[in-house]
Amino acid sequence: MRDLLSCIDSWSQRAPERVAHVSPSGRLSYGELGRGSAAVAALVQDALPDDRSPVVVIGHKEPEMLIAFLGSARAGHPYVPIDISIPSHRIREVIQTAGARLTLTVETIREALELARTPRPVSLAPSDPFYVMFTSGSTGEPKGVTITLGCLTSFVEWMLAEHCFRLGGEVFLNQAPFSFDLSIMDTYLSLVTGGRLVSLTSDEIANPRQLFEALRLSGVTTWVSTPSFAQLCVAEPTFGREMLPSLRRFLFCGETLPSHLAAQLVERFPETAVWNTYGPTEATVATTSIRIDRTVLERYPVLPVGRPKPDSSVRIVDSEDQVVLHGQRGEIIIAGPNVSPGYLNRPDLSKRRFFKLDGVQAYRTGDRGHFEDDLLFFDGRVDSQVKLHGYRVELGDVEANLRQVTGVCDAIVIPLERNHQIHALAAFVVGSHDLVPDDFESAQRIRRALAERLPSYMVPRVVRLVSSLPMTANGKVDRRKLAQEFTG
Repeated sequence: MRDLLSCIDSWSQRAPERVAHVSPSGRLSYGELGRGSAAVAALVQDALPDDRSPVVVIGHKEPEMLIAFLGSARAGHPYVPIDISIPSHRIREVIQTAGARLTLTVETIREALELARTPRPVSLAPSDPFYVMFTSGSTGEPKGVTITLGCLTSFVEWMLAEHCFRLGGEVFLNQAPFSFDLSIMDTYLSLVTGGRLVSLTSDEIANPRQLFEALRLSGVTTWVSTPSFAQLCVAEPTFGREMLPSLRRFLFCGETLPSHLAAQLVERFPETAVWNTYGPTEATVATTSIRIDRTVLERYPVLPVGRPKPDSSVRIVDSEDQVVLHGQRGEIIIAGPNVSPGYLNRPDLSKRRFFKLDGVQAYRTGDRGHFEDDLLFFDGRVDSQVKLHGYRVELGDVEANLRQVTGVCDAIVIPLERNHQIHALAAFVVGSHDLVPDDFESAQRIRRALAERLPSYMVPRVVRLVSSLPMTANGKVDRRKLAQEFTG
């Protein structure tokens, strides 16, 4: 594949009237995308003439967000996507951590489009940052993962080689917000192939009638989502081939794909390929993949996450960083051109996770895994990081923010599991003297206060006020004992 931006821009010349993006906010053609991104690039260059600092883009599935993403990149600046569902406190933290000097909203982008100026040409090197994706941080502060043009190109080229996408003939489903790196998969695979990206808004997803009507009208050929979203859909009896007759493939990432869900999809969509992928944000969306068919389902009760992409490697190491024997469990290490150079403006955090492995950029995932039959299996987290509905959440992040709520002295957050799948968070809070243990109203007040600081998916479903936290013999909080309160 030639230069990624040039590849996308070529569609504005070859098929300017072709629809690039559809959402309830409107339609965007490739011609409009090309002209609009040029206008935004000129705006960014005028506003930031002396540096290449990140540009924050705020919105929710509007076509203007895609224009701003590409416009920022064309100006030589990485973009930072933020969804409007994130609380203002968190947005301020992201902007401050990123060191962003320019924030683009849907309104400011529209104003730039009216000027229709031409930017100065900028050449991006593979090592230049392309976007910065913020994730949950264990200190209570978000951390920005820098993804370079080379990282993104490596990911896109791998996916293009693995799947026979029809140029100009694919319709990609965009379920995840643009601030969640799963959206990188559908967005850029669609744009480089001249496809149509169909975005589902949060309102549509929350309303079953709107959701399934939108799916029926979508014409989707490539489904990209978390397994949790697909699980929501299969609860609808009519969700099947008749609803999505053009669907050619499911691409799953972001969390564990349960075997029972994959089996349902294989049954309902017998002519549609079901793919399982794995990878952290730091390795550009995904780094392993496998097609799940009846043979795989029959052989493996817990599904594998696949084989590494050809230009990367995956190793399983013990606590001493020694490679373990085939079949043994350990921490997953990823190395390759898709691995991020590190966290934005956080050399301290980068040093802990990123390193050179045989001269290649590598990342300590904090995930447990093992190889079986040359296939990688994901075995959970080494630390306190969990995947909840496709989102990566540091329990320490939630705890740190809880401790900043008025009246909270200490807090512990645990994941709640059902059928080996994390479905919610629970918080145990030790309050000041005026907070009574097991007081429902106080617990709800704490949840509301936390919702002002964190995205909704990070707010524990259950907040329980306690007089003290149980301890282990080593003097640490006994999280297992707390979890037993919900399992009996």
